[in-house]
Amino acid sequence: MSIQIKLSAAALAACLMVLLVANAESPTPKTPITHEKLWMMKRVGTPVASPDGKWVVFSVMEPSYDPDKEVSDLWILPADGSASPRRLTNTKATESGPSWSQDSHSIAFATKREGDEVEQIYVLDLVAGGEARRLTDFSTGASNPKWRNDGKAILFESSVYPNALDDDANRKIAAERKERKYNVRAYEHFPVRYWNQWLDERQPTIMVQSLEPGSQPKDILSNTALAHTSGFFGVEDPTSIRGSLAPVWTPDGKEVVFTATTERWNAAFAHVGHHLYRVAAEGGAEPKIVTPASGEYQDAKFSPDGKALFFKYAPQDDAIYALARLTKVTWPAGGAAALVTRDFDRENEGYAFTPDSHLVYLLTPDAGKENLYRVPADGGKPTLVIEPAAGGYTSLVIPQKTAKPELIATYGSSVSPVEIVRIDPATRKHTNLTNIDTSAAAAIDWQPPEHFYFTSAKGRNIHNMIVLPPAFDPARKYPLLVFIHGGAASNNPDQIGLRWNYHLLAAPGYVILMTDYTGSTSFGEKFAQAIKLDPLKTPGDEINQAVDEALKRYPFIDRGRMCAAGASYGGHLVNWIEATTTRYKCLVSHAGEVDLTTQWGESDSIYDRELTNGGPPWAGNPIWRDQSPITYAANWKTPLLLSIGERDFRVPIGNTLENWSTLQRMHVPSRLLVWPDAWHWILKPEDSRHFYEEVHSWLGRYLKNETPAASDSKH
Repeated sequence: MSIQIKLSAAALAACLMVLLVANAESPTPKTPITHEKLWMMKRVGTPVASPDGKWVVFSVMEPSYDPDKEVSDLWILPADGSASPRRLTNTKATESGPSWSQDSHSIAFATKREGDEVEQIYVLDLVAGGEARRLTDFSTGASNPKWRNDGKAILFESSVYPNALDDDANRKIAAERKERKYNVRAYEHFPVRYWNQWLDERQPTIMVQSLEPGSQPKDILSNTALAHTSGFFGVEDPTSIRGSLAPVWTPDGKEVVFTATTERWNAAFAHVGHHLYRVAAEGGAEPKIVTPASGEYQDAKFSPDGKALFFKYAPQDDAIYALARLTKVTWPAGGAAALVTRDFDRENEGYAFTPDSHLVYLLTPDAGKENLYRVPADGGKPTLVIEPAAGGYTSLVIPQKTAKPELIATYGSSVSPVEIVRIDPATRKHTNLTNIDTSAAAAIDWQPPEHFYFTSAKGRNIHNMIVLPPAFDPARKYPLLVFIHGGAASNNPDQIGLRWNYHLLAAPGYVILMTDYTGSTSFGEKFAQAIKLDPLKTPGDEINQAVDEALKRYPFIDRGRMCAAGASYGGHLVNWIEATTTRYKCLVSHAGEVDLTTQWGESDSIYDRELTNGGPPWAGNPIWRDQSPITYAANWKTPLLLSIGERDFRVPIGNTLENWSTLQRMHVPSRLLVWPDAWHWILKPEDSRHFYEEVHSWLGRYLKNETPAASDSKH
């Protein structure tokens, strides 16, 4: 028997409406993070605001697992958010260092386009439209363009051969080097390597070029006595072995201020001190020192009214770390430097002036966050403006020709990819100007980290973060992965990272614990300095104490299934844990030292290690042996996954091979990963993907009793 049910049109429509509403109210299920989701997120760069405050230019990198398909271009959007961003450039090469002309009509940037052997400076007129035109044609390349205030000239940097006063001389020397029948690197001074490259004889210089058609650049530095001084160099730059002089125009356009040293060859036995210098923009004059105090200078800027030169300054003494504090000198008189940020025991990552030059806004890291402060330009104690609930502001710019301050920044967190935002200090809120990755992030099952503190055995207040896995159930028991940050002068930021992404590590079902141990930054100067003469022991003890505290607080952590992992200094501490405890089921160490003496002798930097350890290795301080993990090799038992980039000159492969030999000698289960194309960071996308596969396989083997794949078990 069949039963037929007839519905009126109205009833049928009502039923359909119920179904539609029910579907609309059922959110799309969130899914765990994967390497593909993480890697393929677009990456928003630092905003550069036009002086009139109407426009913001920024880069967007569109990644790919195929390097030939990766794209990075400049984009532009109205600063008031009245329209969506639009692409400005559409070329294969990356554009860097975009800089606005003072009339807000044009931007200059460095890039390498068809026909260029090296990067050159291009100018794009946004009012007239059309394609960018190449301004420079310099054989040793051009970078870091800066407009003169009148818009008629641009300065830029290049790396030139010593005693080469023009481009013809540089071309001739380069040709001679190329025609040599032998291949050798020869040195008479330290350092010889930096991060991932061998150094050569070239040094940075400053060029000034008119925007008139057919103009030629003028080197305003290479013919000075300063540039011919032995040990002359700029500021070391992790993105380039050439270094940077970080030049800026003076307000009247008659001079250029830059940062330089004549002590580069002191690096083997002393600090390398820098000064701020001023030099005539026309050339032909000897640079003069602006700041008599030697030390570290960063981020020099003139106030909008041109009456003061601001910069971040850190003194150099026998301490192993010093806060870079915001400081200023009057201009053009110069004279004694005055501290701007007073009674403020925190770093200053970035700063920007209000157009009236009365206030300075500061970006300040604090316990995983990046907060916004402000301080009177005349000096005082900074006051907190915004402390975000999670993450923080990673860059800040304020246009200098607006009636009132307009704060443009980037904001992100470990669950929010960086986006361009507009900050309203009055309401203590920000609004997004871009939403490049917000939809992708919203579809991922991840949560902001939970923060907690505990008092260490030495009475120190130690900050920690807990990251939970996807589909977290507090009634379950989860294995624990203790992730240890590098540095030590660093911290665990609540931001998305590629190298060690907290949520990707947690994705297979692990709780992540991160501890800002003694030596970490963003907790005051003395806290960061306290690892002097105690490079590994106390930080290692605090990591174990943090685990004990987490076990008390979080019943969902399985104390019988724990692993520790880290890279760089975090790898050093993993190796120390190998030497001093057997509480962990397994360990992962990337670019970690195992022997303090080996690290001193092979690294691209040595003097700071002497300060930490109480003198050179032969001076007799027992720290060199007592806090080297290899000293305790007889106690090693915990399975250890080792990883190293073959081109890493900061923690060279020698330490990892020494570690590997010791593990094999002591019959400790171990696996060695050597990345021929990597340096301190594993940057190639497929290498990165496989690195996470290796780590997850290692954790699965020892924390979940998973059998490794056949390809993973090969020796």
